[in-house]
Amino acid sequence: MVYWVNTPLLFVYKTNRNLLIKRIHIEYEEKLFYCGTTVFVPFLVNSPGCSAGQIVTWPAPEGAPLNNDFTVKVRQPGEAWQELSTYKVHVDQVKGISHSVEDASLSYFDFSGTVEVSVTYTKGPIHTARVRPLSYDITPQINENSLTFTLDQPRNLSVEVNGDIFHNLHLFANPLEEEIPDLQDPNLVYFGPGLHPIPEEDLWVTSGQTVYVSGGAVLLGRIRIENAENVQVSGRGMISPAVKGGIRIANSQNVQVEGLITTQCATGGSDRVTIRNVKSISYYQWGDGMNVFASNHVLIDGVFCRNSDDCTTVYGTRLGFSGGCKNITMQNSTLWADVAHPIFIGIHGDSDNPEILENLNYINIDILDHKEAQVDYQGCMAINAGDNNLIRNVRFENIRVEDFRQGQLVNIRIFYNEKYCTAPGRGIEDVLFKDITYTGSNAELSVIAGYNEERKVKNIRFENLRINGQVISDDMPEKPGWYKIGDMARFFVGEHVEVIEFKK
Repeated sequence: MVYWVNTPLLFVYKTNRNLLIKRIHIEYEEKLFYCGTTVFVPFLVNSPGCSAGQIVTWPAPEGAPLNNDFTVKVRQPGEAWQELSTYKVHVDQVKGISHSVEDASLSYFDFSGTVEVSVTYTKGPIHTARVRPLSYDITPQINENSLTFTLDQPRNLSVEVNGDIFHNLHLFANPLEEEIPDLQDPNLVYFGPGLHPIPEEDLWVTSGQTVYVSGGAVLLGRIRIENAENVQVSGRGMISPAVKGGIRIANSQNVQVEGLITTQCATGGSDRVTIRNVKSISYYQWGDGMNVFASNHVLIDGVFCRNSDDCTTVYGTRLGFSGGCKNITMQNSTLWADVAHPIFIGIHGDSDNPEILENLNYINIDILDHKEAQVDYQGCMAINAGDNNLIRNVRFENIRVEDFRQGQLVNIRIFYNEKYCTAPGRGIEDVLFKDITYTGSNAELSVIAGYNEERKVKNIRFENLRINGQVISDDMPEKPGWYKIGDMARFFVGEHVEVIEFKK
């Protein structure tokens, strides 16, 4: 099944240095792929003379939800400006115990080389501006109601004007696509630029299929990969910001999802799953970004999650999926929890058949926000073992936490809440926090606590934990002799905790 629209396709130009992508219109006499008067021809050319610096943009399709708070333009240095379409996306603002849906903005493009970005704020003058993650050290130049900055590598960014984080610009500067599917492949499901209603809201992907959603395409429905194997879903397009659920991977093997913009991307009962450069923005209740249930060998790489619940989770048995989890890695990513946790591990499992969640890695991550008033559900990095789960061999490394609005930096507990669990967890063992930085003043008291003598937290190691520039270590000279080292980090270390270290 192949879906076509009456616009030019993307064509791949391959040089000795990199793959470049351009949009061209071509007429061809041989009967290949037709839509109206337009002919589409797959075309691969070796062209050593192409420039190394490129920008690829796509106009929004007619009928797509747009926002006019910002005008966004990009260019190669010295070239003409290209204006980007600015979509409307929804985010969740929590005020006390109430929630309100706010309209933010989103633009995206692909590039190689160096690109200049110009953002004009249409609502008035820019008094202050920041481009996040702050670790990228991007300082915009402000001129009245416009700001400019330069990028020399792909970035997923939040551009915020006058301190407003709920009507910001999400700007996704992608790398050039390295591979376009063979458009003559009978197993290809192709969506070109345009709006695409999905019958009954669900696009069911079967074994061996490739789904390609071009830039400038908006799907009005969910993508469901269930009981399938050897599946690839990719492109630069969007699943409509109004579609709940986004992408669902269930009971499947060898699945790759890359490049799309969606609301959620959950994995359950699956093995060998890669989710790369996917952007998840949700606004509704239970709007978790990238849940992992009862799955093994899952890699989540280079994603951006701004969610109205946990950004990423690892659970055992839950929602019809059964079993523990092992070998789960999230890396090179940006997390923003408008509600609940950026990272949450362990609360759900099968109390009658105890499970293990192990070999979990979170590496090179920026956490932009955490907002949770419920003390039981705080923690930028939270491990809460429930339902007789044993959680072991967890690594948090090179994680930069910005000044979130409300919550804790760390929460490690054997957890029992009758609302979500039928038993406390069995234990938490061998957790490393290495090169963690927090800069801010809003962190509440972090908690590390076991449950009883049989259900303990064991072997927790902090290496080079830096809070507001100060390294927290057992031998730090600033610590008064009568203090516990946890006091210097505002960590409460409770009972039933065996071996906790703070090292340089």
